[in-house]
Amino acid sequence: MSERRDNARSHAQRTPASTRAKPNTRDGKPSTRDGAAHAPFRIRRATIRDVPTIVAMVRRLGAYERLRHEVKATPARFRRDGFRRRPYFRVLLCCRGADAAGFALYFFAYSTFAARPTLYLEDLFVMPAFRRQGAGRALFAALARIAVQKGCGRMEWTVLDWNRSAIRFYRRLGATLRKNWILTRLEGAPLHRLARGD
Repeated sequence: MSERRDNARSHAQRTPASTRAKPNTRDGKPSTRDGAAHAPFRIRRATIRDVPTIVAMVRRLGAYERLRHEVKATPARFRRDGFRRRPYFRVLLCCRGADAAGFALYFFAYSTFAARPTLYLEDLFVMPAFRRQGAGRALFAALARIAVQKGCGRMEWTVLDWNRSAIRFYRRLGATLRKNWILTRLEGAPLHRLARGD
């Protein structure tokens, strides 16, 4: 995430829409008005009005992971899939003052062996100006609380093998790397061929 999922990916409640975080578009630096630069991070659940902010950070994540060409995220798709009656995913925003510092997108899977749900973290990203200040840990702590509240047996995510700083961070959290598992993916034409029974 800046912390992801391919050969490993990755590198939390609610506030009124009128106070939702918006990215600073002037210079990419956080606002310093009213001492916001020194304010604690606040984690909240994203609302549909946050979609443009989320998509902008997803695109920043794609650039960081050298996968910009794979990013097909649009506000319309995120509104459709994440903010419906039964959403496919949920998003937490990390904010400091009026600035969006990062996000975590997750959903629930199920472990047949543990016979308990799993919180799967699809993506977590922290804006460069807010890194090494506790934003990532705040998001992970919020996700862990959700996992415990929902009765999950574990959290899972992947991380790109070249992202050594993210790997060190995850190990400090107590996470283990399962190197004997290989991410397997079926997409595009092969997926459609199989669906047609060709």
